[in-house]
Amino acid sequence: MSSFQPPPPPLNHITNLASEPYPSPSALAEATTVHTQGPFRISSRKLPILKSGPIDAMSARLGIPVPEMIFGDNLMSITHIPSGWSIQFEAEPALDLVDKTGAQMLRVAYAREWSSSREKTSAGISDVVKPYDWSYSTTYKGTEHKPEAGKGLEETKGVEIPLELLKRRDPILFHDDVVLYESELDDNGISLLNVKCRVMPQRMLLLCRLFMRLDNVLVRVRDTRVYVDFEEEKVIREYTAREDGFDNVKRSLMMEGLRPDELTIALRDSNQVAGLLKVVEHVVESVDLRS
Repeated sequence: MSSFQPPPPPLNHITNLASEPYPSPSALAEATTVHTQGPFRISSRKLPILKSGPIDAMSARLGIPVPEMIFGDNLMSITHIPSGWSIQFEAEPALDLVDKTGAQMLRVAYAREWSSSREKTSAGISDVVKPYDWSYSTTYKGTEHKPEAGKGLEETKGVEIPLELLKRRDPILFHDDVVLYESELDDNGISLLNVKCRVMPQRMLLLCRLFMRLDNVLVRVRDTRVYVDFEEEKVIREYTAREDGFDNVKRSLMMEGLRPDELTIALRDSNQVAGLLKVVEHVVESVDLRS
């Protein structure tokens, strides 16, 4: 691993009263870990939960309250060094894709009252109560940066991520797990967006997962997988959205013979429930970055 000049700061990068950027470039660089494999550079950055100033600024830009635990400076990115193509995952662009009209807002018995109280705590949007999807269910697939007149991801038929190759026991040269945001939905469940990656000598896999469980209503998993073949310089992005009613998921877990305490744990584990959900959307894109 080597040090480098970090990727551009996230969208919440602000300036304090002394006109110094916060976090400072040195703090961003120190928190960024980089691994280079062939023609690709993989970067991850983990910093603490945002403070009140950046939270208020982000809420004002987005027009909605942000989740209780927002890691606005965190980052995961993949860059193809020869071409300049990259894809990166950050909290703010993910939240920018949350429905802000209320058309897709899920409801519980007191959702309206809860939503209203959340609105009143966010700077810049306290005058009126704006409906929004307070489950923070984003359709975010990462932010792709294409070089000028260069190649980019395009929907591809008949292409799949080679799962058999990923099952091989190749040495893992680099791995990380970066949380972008999390909300307990006022004790009604959970909404968690995180990004994981593992890098092997010839290939890598990144998984960005939204796990949303609204108790007694719905369970939702939205996965973005980015597969990179270092030798062929090929990238495949697969987006799969799954969901089902909470009672259906609970019933399926009970049919597996789980005890009540095991059932509670399983409902908190996206890995245990993802396979029980119905696929509602599936898209595969790819790009060959060889010159």
